[in-house]
Amino acid sequence: MYPPHRPHTSGHLPRPDGQHLFWQESGHPHGVPILAVHGGPGSGSCPTWSRFTDPDHYRLILLDQRGTGASTPDAGDIDTDLSTNTTAHLITDFEALRTHLGIDTWHLMGASWGSCLALAYAQAHPEHIRSLVLFAVNTGTRQEITWITHTMRRVFPTPWEEFRAAAGPEADPRALPAAYARLLNDPDPQVRHDAALAWCAWEDTHVATAPGHTPNPRFQDPAFRATFARLVTHYWANDCFLAPDQLMRDLPTITHLPAALINGRLDISGPSDIAHDLAARWPGARLHIIDDAAHTANTTGIGHAVKTTLDDFRAL
Repeated sequence: MYPPHRPHTSGHLPRPDGQHLFWQESGHPHGVPILAVHGGPGSGSCPTWSRFTDPDHYRLILLDQRGTGASTPDAGDIDTDLSTNTTAHLITDFEALRTHLGIDTWHLMGASWGSCLALAYAQAHPEHIRSLVLFAVNTGTRQEITWITHTMRRVFPTPWEEFRAAAGPEADPRALPAAYARLLNDPDPQVRHDAALAWCAWEDTHVATAPGHTPNPRFQDPAFRATFARLVTHYWANDCFLAPDQLMRDLPTITHLPAALINGRLDISGPSDIAHDLAARWPGARLHIIDDAAHTANTTGIGHAVKTTLDDFRAL
């Protein structure tokens, strides 16, 4: 890995519906631009991703998506309207930032939800994309959402029963994101607190398949839990605001682009068949399955594959 590099430029990009999006840059100020597309939805940008990018070559751009991180208004605030927080809105935000920064084409680096969003953005604007490097790959389908929130009971039966119970006795077990979204919009702050706590406990359960996993400390922060849970449930209750199988259907719009699809074999949150099936239809894509890795970039194998790919893509 490269040593982490500090941001040298930052700002807030105003958007027409009252959003102010926080962005920052590190690496070479005049280097080849690469947009980091964070996961969640709701995680916020991750400055440690700078360890994947050569600071003498890449101009790394981090953006906190609507309602997350240092972007305002905070989606964890019950008064924040989420009707203007959709996949289509995030795609227009990326284009606004690209134009604001005077960039013609850039690479995309995305993880988890960020891989889904990067695919959606690239398919909408392929002319502005140089390559895609995606890890913990998913495509936001209802099947994938149902797998994580319902079918995965087969893997974690006791934690799932707790997760399901916290959604309330009337909740449809096959539509738990919608049930939690209702709880996270309840006027009672205790109801919202308990729902966010339960949702994030389940989140930390289904990513815990690699040896030595420890609970993610960010979930100890009530403010982070509220933002993360409210956004994830908002997106998942609405099938990530994508048409059925949209990203696979529209894949031909980007199959001329170089790409890397990197997944841990132990990743059950985003099983490797998703990356495998994308790669089978994408002549320009490299598929990397890392045997001892799960749903995280903090494993040596995934981090090494991301860094090595981006090093190779310096020639593009």
